[in-house]
Amino acid sequence: MISFFRNFFQSKIGLPIFIAFLLLVALAFAASDITGSTFGGISGGERAALVGDDAISTSELASTANSALNQVRQQDPTLTMPVFVDQGGFDEVLKQLIDRYAVGGFAEKYGLRAGENLVNSEILQIPAFLNLTGEFDNETYQAALQREGLTDAILRRDLSDGLLAQQLLVPALASPILPKKAAKQYAALVRERRRGQIGLIPSELFMPEGDPTQEQLSAFYSDNRTRFIRPERRVLRYASFGADSIGETAAPSDAEIAARYEANKAQFEASERRAVSSFVVPTQEAANAIVERIRGGVSLETAAREAGFNVSSGELRNREEMASATSFAAAEKIFEAPRGGMAEPAQSTLGWYVARVDNVETIPARSLEQARGEIAEQLRTEKSAAALADMSANIEEEVDSGTSLTEVAEAYDLELQTTPPILADGRIFGQPGPGVSPALRPLLDSAFQMDESEPALDQLIPGVQFIVYEVQEITESAAPPIADIRDEVARAWRFAEGSKEARAAADRILEQVRSDTPLGEAMSAESNRLPPVDRIDLARAELLSQQGQNIPPPLILMFSMAEGSTKLFEGARDAGWFVVDLDEIVTTLPEDDDPLLAQTQQQFAQALGSEYTTQLQTAIRAEIGVERNETAIDAVKRQLTGEN
Repeated sequence: MISFFRNFFQSKIGLPIFIAFLLLVALAFAASDITGSTFGGISGGERAALVGDDAISTSELASTANSALNQVRQQDPTLTMPVFVDQGGFDEVLKQLIDRYAVGGFAEKYGLRAGENLVNSEILQIPAFLNLTGEFDNETYQAALQREGLTDAILRRDLSDGLLAQQLLVPALASPILPKKAAKQYAALVRERRRGQIGLIPSELFMPEGDPTQEQLSAFYSDNRTRFIRPERRVLRYASFGADSIGETAAPSDAEIAARYEANKAQFEASERRAVSSFVVPTQEAANAIVERIRGGVSLETAAREAGFNVSSGELRNREEMASATSFAAAEKIFEAPRGGMAEPAQSTLGWYVARVDNVETIPARSLEQARGEIAEQLRTEKSAAALADMSANIEEEVDSGTSLTEVAEAYDLELQTTPPILADGRIFGQPGPGVSPALRPLLDSAFQMDESEPALDQLIPGVQFIVYEVQEITESAAPPIADIRDEVARAWRFAEGSKEARAAADRILEQVRSDTPLGEAMSAESNRLPPVDRIDLARAELLSQQGQNIPPPLILMFSMAEGSTKLFEGARDAGWFVVDLDEIVTTLPEDDDPLLAQTQQQFAQALGSEYTTQLQTAIRAEIGVERNETAIDAVKRQLTGEN
């Protein structure tokens, strides 16, 4: 637990919050100071729940739910609070808060303690609180707390609860082992094969043909509003600029070109570049002897090989580059030797160079006119970079002082562009396709935290391409007026009505199948022409091999049913109903020495830990006592979803 907590602070993005029982401290991280505050018409100190003698306030519940949503948004940026609540996120947050308080209270009740020194030692080991020398730094500590909306007291309480939970839970959940007899049963499941049929009753075949009345549509929309919530979207207005925005101001004058030529005249004098093949020997005597042999007719490569050295061949280099690659003395000797000749041995830090001049390139001197183009390009690049830096600095100063984006664009002759409404993940609202321009994607995190009409400057390519932008319009996440999406709601209503009739048909078919009528025959007896039955003959191992893929839920249901049973399964979004009929299960128990047995015991260790955790937390809640204030909880939920 504590090592996990430390890892929270290693992230540059702050203190992540995960919903899991063993991460008890996490969900309270972003809870603000709850004393004397108010929350949307509810007293901030009002109890959402009483756990033993400790109260969970409505403000703590609300802020914790917001923090949990922010964490989930790192994987799903378009998720909204109403959808989060509708999918059970809020209820899970409350459950984990209750568990957190219960475990802390239970641990203290039975004498477990997390003293100040122990908490201090944990704080001292959290990387985000350390300075560049690896030591705890109070200023860094306070800045990290402020950045995450925490106080020292909240952090210490969370750490204390975490340490108590560690003392309590780790011994209770240590090394769970699945008994061999039970492991055999579970191992057999991996190799079992199931045979049966699955029938689909699509809602579409039972949909009413006419349009719903306004009363029907309004009632349906009211009951299913969360299905139609649109994510927050924003319209960005921006202008990019780079070297092409500088224009002729970066063009160098004749005087500037001449001055640069004079200042660097040595660069344009006649020069020479040489390429050599060489190796290094430890003593001057050895180098002299080898050079004499080579001058006597032995090749450099042969002499090196016989002496136990490897030859390296270099590229063309001028005198300075050669000195850097070898040594100053060696470079001097190399540039004195003739093409194809041996240079006199010269010392370096590694030993004595034995070098042959392989190639000589003579570069003639260049006049001002001959060097003009090269110098002009250098000056143009330098002046353009300087002008662009000045321009970006001036624009940044303008936007920081409150100048509007329109005024900035006019002053610097920039072309403003506007995006369509975009989502936080870069998709264009209501349009398929790749979404917003890749150049704008790095701006989205900042853009979805900005207020309207507050321009900002950023770099698309550091030092080369800049962008000044603002959020022109923010459309909050909400369900639109029914008039705006009447056709969509009407279609959803027809599917919902069709689903009711499909359910009735599924019930009739289920009754017949349970009366020993074959599934295909029962489906054929329906007045609507239903799709043919899918016959299933599948091993569980085949199903497990598809993990991570989109496994049809009815198949998953079939592998959890008893032999000879038939069940119904509702498709998503009122798509229809499935009748799942399991005829036969073929199972073979593994032998005692089957490797699958040990593998099963190992894999079930984690599942057993989760099971023991569930049982322990249930027992702890029962002993400590939990009272929920459903009125206050519902009020928080309504406030979070904007229903108040």
